[in-house]
Amino acid sequence: MNSPASTPRPLSAETWAAIAGAIGSAFLLLKKLVTPKPAKPDAISRAEFYAEMIATRERINATHLAILEKLDANHRELLAALQRQATRVSAVETALARVDERTKR
Repeated sequence: MNSPASTPRPLSAETWAAIAGAIGSAFLLLKKLVTPKPAKPDAISRAEFYAEMIATRERINATHLAILEKLDANHRELLAALQRQATRVSAVETALARVDERTKR
């Protein structure tokens, strides 16, 4: 007769969040298990490693020497420019001393 029909209760926000979290976790786990693993790089022998290490060291040393040569060249250029400036300052001082001598009389 008039039996109360059980009406489903609406789901709360926490329940929906839990369901979404469970589905997301399952998806991520499935993705991790299905994706192929990257191949491991081939191992190299000790001799190959040392040969590469020595080659790298030589490249670093060559670059270092090139930088030192450039620094030396720049240093020489700066010293030459400084010498030219010192010569110009001496000439100006000499000219100023002559002018000073002329104005004293």
